[in-house]
Amino acid sequence: MDYSMGVIESRFADIIWNGEPISSTELAKRSEDVLGWKKSTTYTVLKRLCDKGIFKNEKGTVTSLVSKTDFYSHQSEKFVEETFDGSLPAFLAAFTAHKRLTQDEVSELRRMVESYEEQE
Repeated sequence: MDYSMGVIESRFADIIWNGEPISSTELAKRSEDVLGWKKSTTYTVLKRLCDKGIFKNEKGTVTSLVSKTDFYSHQSEKFVEETFDGSLPAFLAAFTAHKRLTQDEVSELRRMVESYEEQE
């Protein structure tokens, strides 16, 4: 599946994820308010994202086929795989080269690693 989205499509998807189930009429209204889109633009982008298998529009009600968490998890994995040959340490090294982690972030990363080790 092609779960790729641009920045604007992601903002549009957030409107759906944050409001689902949402009527296509309400989605068009919110898209106009948040993104400045006309109804036709909303329906065009919605159709494209439905064709990708991310959302479905059934009888005027829009819901997700892929959760927001699953979508961004997939995008993150794809980015690390394509950019850092799948190496999470290489990604973290690049990420932290110009951004200092807070103590809370370091603690959270430690908890995540410990939780992962416990699962094995």
